[in-house]
Amino acid sequence: MNSQSPIAQPLLTWFDSAGRKDLPWQHDPTPYRVWVSEVMLQQTQVTTVIPFYERFMARFPDVHALAAAPIDEVLHLWTGLGYYARARNLHRTACLIVTEHQGHFPRTLEAMQSLPGIGRSTAGAILAFSHGMRYPILDGNVKRVLARYFGVTGFPGEKKVEEQLWALADACTPADRVAHYTQAIMDLGAIICVRSRPLCIACPLSAKCVAHLEGRQASLPTPRPKKVRPHRIAHAVMLVRSGGAVWLEQRPPRGIWGGLWTFPQFDRADEALEYLQSLGITGEPKRLPPYSHAFTHFDLTLHPLFAVSDALPAAVGEKAGLWYDASEPAKIGLAKPVLDLLKFCASSAV
Repeated sequence: MNSQSPIAQPLLTWFDSAGRKDLPWQHDPTPYRVWVSEVMLQQTQVTTVIPFYERFMARFPDVHALAAAPIDEVLHLWTGLGYYARARNLHRTACLIVTEHQGHFPRTLEAMQSLPGIGRSTAGAILAFSHGMRYPILDGNVKRVLARYFGVTGFPGEKKVEEQLWALADACTPADRVAHYTQAIMDLGAIICVRSRPLCIACPLSAKCVAHLEGRQASLPTPRPKKVRPHRIAHAVMLVRSGGAVWLEQRPPRGIWGGLWTFPQFDRADEALEYLQSLGITGEPKRLPPYSHAFTHFDLTLHPLFAVSDALPAAVGEKAGLWYDASEPAKIGLAKPVLDLLKFCASSAV
């Protein structure tokens, strides 16, 4: 045990009685299984991740299976989980581990961090959970616990503040029971030291927590400085055959919805109408209600145009695409607006 850590022993005592010990990735915590779970858990809650994780593991039980799979199938199993760059990085990393590391995950922090999509905290978690190696982690939950306990002010996303939190995370990580401690501090942030109205009465650290003692739970961690989020508008064309198949195009591998399949999309309404006219579709298309979607750095309002025609060719336009039949779905990754708008059309009998 790290005798200098003021929080390790009370956290471990709390974990033994109240911590989570039956999560799917805690059974047989190989580097591969831990890695997939850690990537899925980035900016996503445990309850949301569990069914995705179980489906993913059933299809890709090891790194070789994941590396051998087409990226479309990987994105298909990720559909609905969001932040799709995570799935693309998983696939790239799996390929690198198979081709450059003989199918074995690295056992040093530096080598682990050199892989796509694996930062310092994720690398530390993989090594701690799968090998019991002493590396600190600093995900969102841990930042909140440390900022409140030690009274660290300043937005954690700022470099100086983040460096201070990393130093505290390292100082608090014990030499023994590293995996249990790592799970304990993550659990405390997820279950007790939550963002709004933390359950301080049940917290094993409350007796010496600065935020609790000074009544500063609402102001710590310091919130992100407010700034106006950009807002973008786009127009989506939903081309549908009478049998119900809808035309989808694959996005470029990089950028928004990278590698996913979406409706043809245009920046201006007149461009969308010209596109329909070029396909021989005349008359005014049906305009569906605007669809709003929040990305990490901006908000998008999508204006869908709905048109049904049996005169459309097998291939529409110059971009690679396919006719997607919801009754016999292809194993492809779908952007969330595609899923939601298809459900809306089905429920509204459009």
